Amino acid sequence: MSYRLPPLNALRAFDAAARHLSFKKAANELSVTPTAVSHQIKLLEEFLDLPLFRRLPRALELTPQGLAMLPKVREGLECFAAAVESARDQVPGGRLVIVAPPSFAARWLVPRLRGLTLAQPDLNLHIIRSRIAIDAEQSVAAPVFDNVDLREEDSQVVIRYGSGSYPGFQVDRMFGSDYIAVCSPKLLQSATPLREPSDVQFQVLLHDDSIADERARPSWQEWLRLTGVTGVDSNAGPHFSDSGLVFVAAVDGLGMALASRPLVGVALAEGRLVAPFDIAVEQHYAYYLVTPEAIAGRPAVKAFRRWLLEEARTEESIRVGP
Repeated sequence: MSYRLPPLNALRAFDAAARHLSFKKAANELSVTPTAVSHQIKLLEEFLDLPLFRRLPRALELTPQGLAMLPKVREGLECFAAAVESARDQVPGGRLVIVAPPSFAARWLVPRLRGLTLAQPDLNLHIIRSRIAIDAEQSVAAPVFDNVDLREEDSQVVIRYGSGSYPGFQVDRMFGSDYIAVCSPKLLQSATPLREPSDVQFQVLLHDDSIADERARPSWQEWLRLTGVTGVDSNAGPHFSDSGLVFVAAVDGLGMALASRPLVGVALAEGRLVAPFDIAVEQHYAYYLVTPEAIAGRPAVKAFRRWLLEEARTEESIRVGP
């Protein structure tokens, strides 16, 4: 039996727009522009010769025809994805592309990858460091994917530093990112050792300006407020646009830095850095594994997710303690 069906992209655009009741939010989910979503909806309405949405001045509503059509469209897309994935499960191969913030990739992910590669030697991993995996680097807090296509063998997931609100994706919270003051061990033996929080007045303060959103990056002003230290210029000292440079400067003994506790765990364990004070600046952003629902069941994606979340649980248990 032959069927006269509308284009798949138009159906995907309709499903996303109907769930969000917003072309803009649907565009964020699909990694396209709102204009592209509007165009796909228009094509679908022309194909069906009936309206699916009411375009109100500040809102979007489904018409009765759209409401009637939505459940079956969603069911059909889910069945299509399941059919493709059931066949794909039998076919090994393909790359697993992991997009992650630069500092997270360098200082947390890569140092732990040996365990994954030993346990899953057939995984074809490709790690991409990118600032687009940080919410504040975009005008909207949406994951960025290179148009994941069910016809392709490659799978792509994002480890994202942000709010955790990513509609249309499978989202797993890994851990939060509180910031602590760290420095080289040699500063503890300097002429002005660090015994009390107020001793930071004798040290150079290093500033990480790599995240555009000031709410999501460490602040010496906040750290000084928490410790009750006054009379210190919280903005003094060198500023860096790359958190990797801040890390190098701290390890080399240039001064003190505020660093994400999970990302300096290895350096602290190896003694390259020390944390003189148990004072943390909490952040409202956290690290999340963000996966397109359509590829969440692929063997490589499932294997990576299991490993990553287990490593994250270990990280949390170390930080929280028994």
